[in-house]
Amino acid sequence: MVFSNQRTKWAGLVLVGLVSLIVLFVQVASGQAQPAYQIPTGSIPTVTGSPLGAFVVVRDNEQGFANVRSGPGTVGYEIVGVLVVGQQVPALGRSPGGDWIQIAYPGVPGGVAWIWVDLVDVNGTLPVIEPPPTPTPAVTPTINPTLAAQFLVEIPATRLPTFTPPEPISVPTFPMESPVTEPSRVPMGLVIVGLGVVGMFGLLISLLRGR
Repeated sequence: MVFSNQRTKWAGLVLVGLVSLIVLFVQVASGQAQPAYQIPTGSIPTVTGSPLGAFVVVRDNEQGFANVRSGPGTVGYEIVGVLVVGQQVPALGRSPGGDWIQIAYPGVPGGVAWIWVDLVDVNGTLPVIEPPPTPTPAVTPTINPTLAAQFLVEIPATRLPTFTPPEPISVPTFPMESPVTEPSRVPMGLVIVGLGVVGMFGLLISLLRGR
């Protein structure tokens, strides 16, 4: 039993040795087959990036964005887009007055647009660029008066009813009658008093004669 274990151990060692020799032989053979390269002695050039050029950064403002127009002005040039605060875009040039900056703006005709200089911070030197011509306003179509007259329908004026004022109303007037004067009447009391006075006066005369 012990002898069998020793034989297995020696067989393993021999097998490991053979594998090691085969690996060593393969490495030596492959090393001889590869050609020898010369190590360069000169300096290796380094690749440096090209400068980005001039650019603008949108300043902070109340609206939070800046309008981008098709030309350097608010009259005649329409808004083609916007840039948000902090956005950085390449700058291509400036207007003759320096109030507007031409920027690269993909997605519009020509790939360029204009932004007002007070809305951005300019970094770099910009050349002066002539502004594009103002777009020609659309022509308003004119109507041929002769042709238009054929479609005009004259509506006769409606005659309004006439108003005839009524005749004046005559109010009859009646003369005021004078009050009827009745004959004056003497009050009966005055007559009785008068008769009483006369009687007393006659009685007084009779008494005086009797004496």
